[in-house]
Amino acid sequence: MFGLDERIAAFSDGASIWIVLAVAVLLGLRHATDPDHLAAVTTLVASGRERAACRAGELGLAWGVGHGTTLLVFGAPIILFRSALPEWAQHAAESAIGFIIVYLALRLLLRWRRGELTFHAHPQAHDARTRKGAFAIGLMHGVGGSAGVGVLVLASVPSTGVAVTSLLILAFFTALSMSVLSRGFGAALASSPARSAFGRVAPALGGLSLAFGIWYMTAAWSLAPYPF
Repeated sequence: MFGLDERIAAFSDGASIWIVLAVAVLLGLRHATDPDHLAAVTTLVASGRERAACRAGELGLAWGVGHGTTLLVFGAPIILFRSALPEWAQHAAESAIGFIIVYLALRLLLRWRRGELTFHAHPQAHDARTRKGAFAIGLMHGVGGSAGVGVLVLASVPSTGVAVTSLLILAFFTALSMSVLSRGFGAALASSPARSAFGRVAPALGGLSLAFGIWYMTAAWSLAPYPF
C-alpha cells in the first residue's frame, strides 16, 4: 500500500535471519490493513447479528486463517519454483474479491433496510456459518494477494528456507492483525454511542463499501487506477 510493503521489505536486504523474520512480522501486521481487506471484514462484522468485540475478533481470525491458507498454498510454490500465477489468474482473483466486497455491502444495506441490524448479547445458532463465510472470504483474498507477497519475499530473501519461514510468519501475523483490528471494530460498534447511531452509519458504510467494490473490480483489469 503506497509502496510501504517495498520499504519494509527493503530492511531485509542483506540482513541477518532475525531481521528478515522481523520484517516478515511487520509485513504480516501491515498486510491486514489493505483497503480491500478492511472493506470486506468491516462489512462482514457490521452485518452480523453478534457484534461483541470477542465475536468480531473471531470473524477477523477466521478471515485471517482462510487468507493465510491460500497465501501458503499459492505463495510457497512462487518461492520454491520461482514462478508466479498467470496474470489472467491474478486479475480473475482480484475481480472475485471486488465481487465479494459488493456482495457484503449489498447484504449490509439489505439487512439495514429490513431492520435486522440488532445487537445481541450472546452468539446465535447461525454464527458458525458466519465464521465459515469469513474463512471462505479470506481464502479468496489470499489468492488475490499471494503473488505480490511472494515477489516481495523473493526480492528480499536469498535463502529458500528463510523465505518459506518468512511466509509462514507473514501469514500468521496477518491473521493475528486482522483479528485484533476486527475486535477493535466490534468493540466500537458495541459501545452505547455506536449502537444509537448505527442506523444512520450503516447505509453510509454499505454505500462506501459498494462503491469501493465496484471500483476494485474495474481496477483489477486496469480500467481504473489503484494507488494502494
